[in-house]
Amino acid sequence: MITLPHYLRRTDASRYLTEKWGISRSPRTLAKLACVGGGPEMTYLGRTPMYSPDSLDTWVRSLLGAPVAHTSAR
Repeated sequence: MITLPHYLRRTDASRYLTEKWGISRSPRTLAKLACVGGGPEMTYLGRTPMYSPDSLDTWVRSLLGAPVAHTSAR
């Protein structure tokens, strides 16, 4: 049996980011980032942008800074 990757529409991708990472990005923000750059990688199903959970996880990890013990260590 072939297992296909799971993809999310923007609304579901937004919910995924909130539930898994606690990061609030609205579907409109994801749409804006798709236009100007800086957002997660996506693919298209016809005209519909789709996000894989792996690409969302990779994008969030790219936003995270290194751990620090105090504010002056940034």
